[in-house]
Amino acid sequence: MSEKTNKEDKKKAYRLALSVIVALILVPAVIALGVAVWDDRKFYIVSLIIIIMSMVPFALRFESRKLRARELVVLAAMIAIGVAARAAFYMTPQFKPAVAVAIITGIAFGCESGFIAGAMIAFVSNFIFGQGSWTPWQMEAMGILGFLGGILFHKRDGSLPKLLPLCVFGGLGTLIIYGLIVDTSTVITTQSVITWEKLTAAYVSGFGPNIVHAAATVIFLLILAKPLLGKLNRVRVKYGLLE
Repeated sequence: MSEKTNKEDKKKAYRLALSVIVALILVPAVIALGVAVWDDRKFYIVSLIIIIMSMVPFALRFESRKLRARELVVLAAMIAIGVAARAAFYMTPQFKPAVAVAIITGIAFGCESGFIAGAMIAFVSNFIFGQGSWTPWQMEAMGILGFLGGILFHKRDGSLPKLLPLCVFGGLGTLIIYGLIVDTSTVITTQSVITWEKLTAAYVSGFGPNIVHAAATVIFLLILAKPLLGKLNRVRVKYGLLE
């Protein structure tokens, strides 16, 4: 292994570790700060901090070269697709393609891009569906799924993941990760006293909607993953975008 390759591997490991810290430690800490200190009244500030923190590991990908405008345009386009897709299904509660788009973004461009896409899709689309104390929680939940999509399925050579494991991940991730985070937020942001009984009631009542949401993610991954990833990977490999 050459010295250059060894340095690149170390940089990737450092960025991955930083991304994990941001997604799984710092963002939850900021959300907890918003609950404990600001009583969920400063959700815009919390959302902005989440966006800024998620940009740090993303920006470190380009420490050895300049970030090109076309790379931001491609990422912004995926976020816009996620927002538009969620808005298009406003009449079908929980049956939304947004998580699928966040996962596809992570697969195409890496875990850092997946987290930003998920967080931004939740934040921007809530200007349509309504901002509130739930927004930072949704940003974290959708961002984690985009992040994990990049961790598990991103391939630098542009090869497509197998649909079965992708759909299993999308369905279970939406049901368990997104569902538990958002259902927990419902109890924390609406109840003055948190008990296991209240949490259990929230999880039970939310199971049906979460199943619908998980099914939507699986269906839209089946429909969108192959054509979208095929186009995105060709563009990424051809122009060296978001590498």
